[in-house]
Amino acid sequence: MGEIVTALAYVFTPQPFLYLLFGVVSGLVFGAIPGLSGGMLIALCIPLTFKMDSTLALVMFVGMYVASVAGGLISATLLRMPGTPSSVMTTFDGYPMAQSGRPGRALGLGIGASFVGGMVSGVVLVLLSPPLSRWAVTFGPWEYFTMVLMALVLIASLSQGSMLKGLVSGVFGMLLAMPGINEADGQLRLTFGWHALDGGFGLVPVLLGVFVISQVIKDIVDIDQPRVLMRLGGNPGDRVLIPVREWKPHTGNLVRSSIIGTWIGILPGVGASISSMVAYATQKSLSRHARAFGSGSEEGIVASEAANNANVGGALVPLVTMGIPGSPIDAILIGALILHNIQPGPLLFVNHGPLVWGIMAAYLVANVLMFAIMLLSARWISRVIDIKRAYLMPAIVVCCVIGTYALSNRMFDVWVLLGFGVLGYFLERARVPLGPFIIGFVLLPIMETEVRSGLMASGGSYTALFDRPIATAFLLVSVVMLFYQLLLRWMRARGAAGVKPGSADV
Repeated sequence: MGEIVTALAYVFTPQPFLYLLFGVVSGLVFGAIPGLSGGMLIALCIPLTFKMDSTLALVMFVGMYVASVAGGLISATLLRMPGTPSSVMTTFDGYPMAQSGRPGRALGLGIGASFVGGMVSGVVLVLLSPPLSRWAVTFGPWEYFTMVLMALVLIASLSQGSMLKGLVSGVFGMLLAMPGINEADGQLRLTFGWHALDGGFGLVPVLLGVFVISQVIKDIVDIDQPRVLMRLGGNPGDRVLIPVREWKPHTGNLVRSSIIGTWIGILPGVGASISSMVAYATQKSLSRHARAFGSGSEEGIVASEAANNANVGGALVPLVTMGIPGSPIDAILIGALILHNIQPGPLLFVNHGPLVWGIMAAYLVANVLMFAIMLLSARWISRVIDIKRAYLMPAIVVCCVIGTYALSNRMFDVWVLLGFGVLGYFLERARVPLGPFIIGFVLLPIMETEVRSGLMASGGSYTALFDRPIATAFLLVSVVMLFYQLLLRWMRARGAAGVKPGSADV
């Protein structure tokens, strides 16, 4: 435990602490503005950190990550517009409670649950990561390949909406990661004679396009939509700071939802949205007041916010131990590591131990800072939702263009940025999830490198995969998960068809 103490001492030194504080404050602001997210903020800031110390950059990004997930509850509660996708479930009970004259209590429950969920997953992160990293060092190329395959299947099978769309999204992202130089033989592929594609599509332009420009386009299309504002302070007894004794009825819910969020976060690529949905559904099934859910239930707010914030710490576990993103934002963090010449993977603990412990210490401190800042300034932070999108969007586009052009000083990257922005917008319009797309884009090079290494080591034979018990287990989990989800959805579809009027089964 000496490493985490040393890392905490480092985080509390002036420079890292100021970077972390900036990350938390900016993350809260971006999380509270509907349409913006922590992924956007981190993607926007990556080009600005090229000359920074890598540990300082990651400390700042972790602060942004933690705070943006928590900040989403502000607009979810006051506007019924989730500031981040993970806050969707919070809108079901936070907004009705705010409408009933208790917006402060709704925010207080969300802030407290966010803090507890974050700290529970932080303890798991600190305790589980070192032994898991030592175990991961024993992995060969086949174990790594099947683990990435399992991550992609989990992403697709647990994606919201159609599983087919999740699979198509992931495969499409992998396909667009293929143009450029084939690292195995050094030959160009899928460039179609276009020299600008020799280096493939850059990670930063793709991330900014898919996550930022697509949302800008969406906001421009919906810019005239009316917004109904809910203010704090209307009721003198409506307090954001909730006494400890009033948390006692929520103890079981807090612990259970935090564990659910942490565990789902550890599953590669699933994301905080799924965590909050599972925790919300679980609490509703166990609650004595299930009928109150959706109309201002305190249990619903606590379950959603504890789970989606616990997911952040859980998602960092596969990131720092195996180099596998636990969520779309973690995929962006992997991009940040790569751009700082740090290779993510099982050897990250060995080669960059202080950096990893710094990330974990920053996560713990960021949760404390998030809790304190939100309690003290929730009333003022809530005002960011008043910013007119007509003023905000042009500034965001300018930042994206400058950051992208600065990468290689070529206009091709700017066109990639705009092209992927349009692509991301139409994918969302078609309800194709963007998470599988971007994770597929990031994971394909890893998957391809490992499978080629395995084939070279085995003389071109795939049978070596089945000689490795862990690799075989990962492969079986992938197959079982895929077919289980297919079977489950087929049974649901058949059940829905069976109750239609006039059907043969009625």
